[in-house]
Amino acid sequence: MEALRQDDPRRFGRFTALARFDEQASAVRYVARDTASGETALVTAARPELAAVPVFSRRFRAEARTAERLAGGWVSPPLETGKAAGTPGDGPEPLWTAAGYVPALPLDEAVGIAGPLPERVVRVLGAGIAETLSRVHATGAALQGLAPGTVLLAADGPRLTAFGPLGAAASAEAGPEDRLSVRLGYLTPEQIAGEEVSAASDLFVLGLLLAYAATGATPFTEGPAEGASRRIAEDEPELDGVPQELRELIASCLAKDPAERPSAGTVAAELALEGAAGLARGGWLPEPLAAAVADQEARVRALEVPAAGGAETPGTDGVPGADGVPGTDGVPGAYRAPGTAGTPGTDGAAGTRDAEEAPGAETAGPGGIEEDRGTTRFLNTGPRPPRNDTPTTQLALPQGAAAPPPPALAPTAQQAPAAPGASAAHSAPAAPGGAPQSGHPYAAPGSVPPAGPPHGGPTPYPAAVLPTGAGGAGAAGGGPMVSLPLPPAPAPAPDPGASRRTLLTIAAAAVGGLVVGGGAMAALGSGETAAATDDKPAPKPRRTLPGQAPEPRWTYTYPASEAPPLTAAVWQDELLVLTGESQAAAIDLRTGKRRWQRADAAKGQAALAAGTDLVFVASPTEFLWLAPKDGKVVHRVRYTEAFDDLAVGPLAGSSGPVIWFTASHTVTVKAPKPKKGKKKGKDKQVPEAFFLAYDIVRRKELWRTPVPAGRAPGTPSYRVAAERSADILVRQRSASLTPAEVRAAKRKGSVRSFDQKTGKLLWTKQYGAATPEAATAGDEDGTLYAAVGTDLEAFEADTAKPLWRVEGTEGSVYGTPLIAGPLVHTTESSQSVGAVERESGRLVWRRSTEVPAPGNAPSITLSSSEKTLIAADAVQVTAFAADSGERLWKFQDIGAAEPKGATVSAPYRVLTVGKTAIVQRERSFYAFPVA
Repeated sequence: MEALRQDDPRRFGRFTALARFDEQASAVRYVARDTASGETALVTAARPELAAVPVFSRRFRAEARTAERLAGGWVSPPLETGKAAGTPGDGPEPLWTAAGYVPALPLDEAVGIAGPLPERVVRVLGAGIAETLSRVHATGAALQGLAPGTVLLAADGPRLTAFGPLGAAASAEAGPEDRLSVRLGYLTPEQIAGEEVSAASDLFVLGLLLAYAATGATPFTEGPAEGASRRIAEDEPELDGVPQELRELIASCLAKDPAERPSAGTVAAELALEGAAGLARGGWLPEPLAAAVADQEARVRALEVPAAGGAETPGTDGVPGADGVPGTDGVPGAYRAPGTAGTPGTDGAAGTRDAEEAPGAETAGPGGIEEDRGTTRFLNTGPRPPRNDTPTTQLALPQGAAAPPPPALAPTAQQAPAAPGASAAHSAPAAPGGAPQSGHPYAAPGSVPPAGPPHGGPTPYPAAVLPTGAGGAGAAGGGPMVSLPLPPAPAPAPDPGASRRTLLTIAAAAVGGLVVGGGAMAALGSGETAAATDDKPAPKPRRTLPGQAPEPRWTYTYPASEAPPLTAAVWQDELLVLTGESQAAAIDLRTGKRRWQRADAAKGQAALAAGTDLVFVASPTEFLWLAPKDGKVVHRVRYTEAFDDLAVGPLAGSSGPVIWFTASHTVTVKAPKPKKGKKKGKDKQVPEAFFLAYDIVRRKELWRTPVPAGRAPGTPSYRVAAERSADILVRQRSASLTPAEVRAAKRKGSVRSFDQKTGKLLWTKQYGAATPEAATAGDEDGTLYAAVGTDLEAFEADTAKPLWRVEGTEGSVYGTPLIAGPLVHTTESSQSVGAVERESGRLVWRRSTEVPAPGNAPSITLSSSEKTLIAADAVQVTAFAADSGERLWKFQDIGAAEPKGATVSAPYRVLTVGKTAIVQRERSFYAFPVA
């Protein structure tokens, strides 16, 4: 950190800037505080000269929306986004986004302090990154945000801070006519070959990061710099220093063929099957890093809000890099101004060209842009960029090394003055030959040491200089270039002469010791989520490894023009029937393609099978029977005609052809005859409620029983907790209880027994101290299982006699249990699931889903074979072996993006049919094979 400079913004919305945290290629990060609440934030503010470029601002906002969609787990949720107020001078006000501050060290700084990291640290680091990548890749997108400076090490686990190429860029420069030139900090074999970036590209960079963390060196640094591109594309990585237990996995990530690399889910499971949070529990950082994180936290806490209008920042005493503060010498990661000697991006650096120099590239006028809107749900099938046959181009100069400059290449960056507070210790003396000495203790043998760190931290390894095309780096043929599809944004009327895309030039440069060369250019995606289409072939399945979520048989995305579906249900192992606000739709379970849609069944409840040849849906006004082939209405029964104008409530349950539901209407109760001399009272309108059974095959009401009316409008909401041969056990949902009913029951929950044949109410009982909200389920043998406090208790249903009790986790509550065979499967709000014996209550197993934060108890579902237990919550889906609790795999995605980029926060839901589990998150559906 360092003190604020005179031209730094002082306010970002409700946040007041306290100090500079670090400086990146495209942005400056500030430690800031909300003076009203005391909340500390890390504000990322775009450089003003870049914020003024329309293509940059659109990309910056797209990456901010990606961060919002990924919020949770190892991504700090954004707190606010906007434009800075109070920027000194007349320059453009920077874009900015604020996220919660978490004390943490960038990976490159951590390696600089502690050297190669222990195996357990590498496992936690890799598992946390891979868990986040799996959520991104599930949508068919690539992150392109990994670099040693964008991955942070916090006390409880890793954090990811960049969500696209801008955040991970080694340098970014504004060019003439609103063009932008960006230099990436890494390359992959497919980029060198001129191919487009995919999810597998993120895995290659993850392999580089893990190798760097484990050894303090990158696996392609041996040999002359000019051969770096060939080594990345052809040579096997040098992994001798990687621990044996990690070597095979990292090598698979660094496979030349993207199809041979494992998925992010596989990597996460291989590194930490219990999850990164579980492996990090109890502390995971070596002592020097834990101390550095604690020291950083203390320094940030000591920062004080600067005096209004002051250019100096009070309270920065002892902050590394602050002007005049002793003790900054030798502090790893202390800020150094960009553009100092030997830093990529200085005058004369090769390898960065403005957009108009790209051979064969399409360009747009100032700010002009159009976008191909074609989308697909599968990887590598989006709009394809133009390619160039030349496989290499000259990269940024190695820091401090000389290389023949191209004859006519203009300077690409202005020399920056030294930053205030930059330590002399970081201005290393020149080595023989003009190369500065490196202060980094883990530089690769034979490499040219860097002169100083780029924005964000030290750079332990140089960039490579690759052969150029004929005529030098600036000539045609110097390297393949691609156009940049960008997120849609308001724009002036298009210029007929403008191109369909705005070009973003991307050159490769080494940053954080990640990459040493390559000449291919990468296409930057827009950060928008691809929409599913029904006519694309299924992706080729990858090999399944332990812990890896299997490849889905198909995926389906509900149309973005519709509100997300209200219900989802499986019909006869053939259809997935979805009901929404304006229609119902059926998805073929074999192919994932939509078979039909029907407006009649809009807002319907979950579909059921009416025999073997009809789909039953209860709509708000009628029962419908639909043909499974085309959705045509075969029968309809209107409530006004069949149920005496009753308003039908939600279904309470079903068994075979019989459904149970509540209904109500309002009746007039006449006032009693007044006594002599008294005025007659007013008639009253009171709700009258019933519990009904209905046969959906014979389309016939079986019985109707009066029940107490619920909270207004009067229809109680029931749930069938157990079905037995002679009766059904029913719980009333607490939200529909009246205050009088709650008081009369002394705030305890009640269970009612209704006769199966006649509907007669047999009895009403309470069980222990179970509340109206307590999760409850029963079995056919007459045992009821209920959450009581933090425990799960079993009772005799007919007598309410306690049978056994299983203690839960402190501060946790049990969710609705699931009974199968000799076991009762359990779920807790502590994010644990398990199994106990039905007869004795003996705990068979208990496992954590390893979701980072507590919440509601996961919903649990069994596969049709009852071999796989699947837990779903707001963060992920976790599969376990039902008999042993072995954790099989985990799955995460970031959901289908809302049209305006809103965060998807809906929980996962799971339906099982045959050997398939249908996983839903809002609009997105995945069909996974299960045992």
